[in-house]
Amino acid sequence: MDRLLSLVPGKEGVGEYRVRGDEPFLRGHFPGEPLMPGVLLVEAAAQLAGVVAQSDPAIPPLPGLKLTALRNVKILGTAGPGEVIRIEAHLTGRLGSLIQAQARVHAGDQLLVTAELTLAGTPVTA
Repeated sequence: MDRLLSLVPGKEGVGEYRVRGDEPFLRGHFPGEPLMPGVLLVEAAAQLAGVVAQSDPAIPPLPGLKLTALRNVKILGTAGPGEVIRIEAHLTGRLGSLIQAQARVHAGDQLLVTAELTLAGTPVTA
């Protein structure tokens, strides 16, 4: 993510990333027509959800927070060099070291990805 546009700690956030065209993951994906892989769009959303979750001032950050489950993922489009993707993550629930989030990724007015994400951290013991 290049910029965090907005953050409501522990609730939601919006970020953006400009696809430059020189990223290593664009090589070979696809020759002559570089496209940002859908799985990386989902990963970007998961990383933003992690930032939102870890920023909650009422809950200590979870060590080892990572993406552990995906549901209802729809990759509806992709982005290429020069495009700016907008990533949105909204936390929908927390239970111990588990975090649920809904995410959307857009390029301009085009919806690229929708997903329900689960993140998990290492439980903190007292």
